[in-house]
Amino acid sequence: MTRPFDRAALVRALQAVDTTALSRGERRAVRVALADLDVRERGAFGRLNGHVGLAAATYPERDPLELDRGVPVRRPGKSRGFVSGGLDLTLLYGPITIVTHPYFDTRLKYDPDYEGKKDRIIAGRNAEAYVRAVWRYGEVFFGSVDRNWGPPAAQGLLVSPAPYGYDHFAVTIGTPSFHIEGLLTQLDDLNDTSGTPNHRYFVAHRLVIRPPGRTTLVLWEGNVLAGPARQLEPWYANIFTLGLLQQYDQNSRTNSLLGFDLQTRVAGVTAFGSFLLDDIQIDKKTAADSEPPSYGFTLGAQGGVGRAGWSAFYTRVVNLTYRTPSPPEAVMRSGVGLGRNFSDYDQLIVRGSWYAAPGVLLSPEATLLRQGAGDFRLPYPPVTAYDTTPTFLAGVVQRTLRLAAAAELARSRYSVSAEAGVHFVRNAGHVTGASESRFVGRIAVTYRLRRESVLP
Repeated sequence: MTRPFDRAALVRALQAVDTTALSRGERRAVRVALADLDVRERGAFGRLNGHVGLAAATYPERDPLELDRGVPVRRPGKSRGFVSGGLDLTLLYGPITIVTHPYFDTRLKYDPDYEGKKDRIIAGRNAEAYVRAVWRYGEVFFGSVDRNWGPPAAQGLLVSPAPYGYDHFAVTIGTPSFHIEGLLTQLDDLNDTSGTPNHRYFVAHRLVIRPPGRTTLVLWEGNVLAGPARQLEPWYANIFTLGLLQQYDQNSRTNSLLGFDLQTRVAGVTAFGSFLLDDIQIDKKTAADSEPPSYGFTLGAQGGVGRAGWSAFYTRVVNLTYRTPSPPEAVMRSGVGLGRNFSDYDQLIVRGSWYAAPGVLLSPEATLLRQGAGDFRLPYPPVTAYDTTPTFLAGVVQRTLRLAAAAELARSRYSVSAEAGVHFVRNAGHVTGASESRFVGRIAVTYRLRRESVLP
C-alpha cells in the first residue's frame, strides 16, 4: 500500500485482523486505529487535525545517516531546540478527497534538503496538499504528497520521500491486483555544460501485478527529460509506453531508468528485493563504450514474533548512478535525489521493534554504511577517465557503524519520542586513518487535537 493511503482499504485491512491472537495492548491499538479512520456520517464530511510540538536534536536532518555525506558534506552543527505546529484538513465528498496540511517547523531552516526560505525566525511548508478522485477502476491525483515506490522498509530506488513533497500529477488505472500507475512533474531548471539553463521534467510509471497468493511484482520505468526551452512531449507523458523506446522512435533524448520490485511472503517472513538499471554498455567499439555500469539494488526481509518485529536489508547504489554526461539529466530535484539521496555507497541495516506496553514502542537499530567519494551531484567523468573510474566505492571509503535505539509513547492527545545513538566513523571525510565517534540524539513532544463534522 502506497501513499496517499486509501481510508477504506485501511479499514478493511484492520477489520480483517484476527484480534484473538493479539495481546491486550495490540487489540487496543487496532481499536484506536479503526476509530481514527472511521467516518460514521454519510455525505460530505470534514476533519481538522491540529498539532504543536517541541523537539531538541543534535542534528537538523530528517535522517541521521545523512551526516558526513553528500556534496556539500552534511555536518551536524550544534545541538538545537525546535518548535513546530500545523493544521491538517481533510474534506471528503464521496469519491473525492481534498487534503491540505500547512505547518511550520524551525528545524527546516537548518536542513540542507529543504529548499525554501530560511532567513526568518521560522520556516514552513505544506506537508501535503492534493485533490484525489477515486472510482472502482482507478484514481486521478494532483498535488503534493510523499511517495515511496518500493519495499516499505527501505527508500525506493526511483521514487522516494527523500525530497520534500513536490506537486505532481498522478493516475492509476486497473484493479488492486493488476494496475498501472503514472506520475509526472516539472523539476527545477539546471545549467548544462555550456551554462545554458535547461527545463527539466520527470515521468515515472509502473505496472503492479499481484497474482493469487502472497507475491507482488512491480515493473517500473522513470525518465528525466531536459533541454533548453524544452516542453514535456506527449510521447513521454504517455504512461502506456516505454520512454526508452520513445527515445529512439522520436529521435529525442532522455535519461531512462528501468527496474523492478519483488515481494513475497513465506512462513511468516516477507522477503523483498528491488533492482534499478540506470545505464549499461553493450557495445565495446570505442573508448566511450568503456563507461562503468550504473545500477542499484536492495535485498531484505522482515517478520515478527509475538510483540516483536524485525527487518533487515542490504542496499547498494554504485558510483555513477543517477547522473549522465549531461548535468540537467541528474535524477534529483533542487539538489536532492528523487530516489536515493546518495550514490556510491552500500548499507546493511538491522532493525527491531517491540510493543512493550499499550502505546509504547521500542526500536533498536544497527547499521553499517560504506560511502565512497562518488556523488551524483558531481560532474560526470570525461571519456578519457572511464577506464580509471571505479564502478563502486571510489576513492577513500568512509565507514560508519551506527548503534541506536528509539522509544515512543503514543496517546490520543499527545506523543513523546526519543532516539539515541552512536556513530563510529572510520576514514572520516575520506581521509585515510581519520576517525570520529559521535553521539546523535533527538527528543520530541507533540500535542494533538481533532475536530470533525458533516459539511453543510
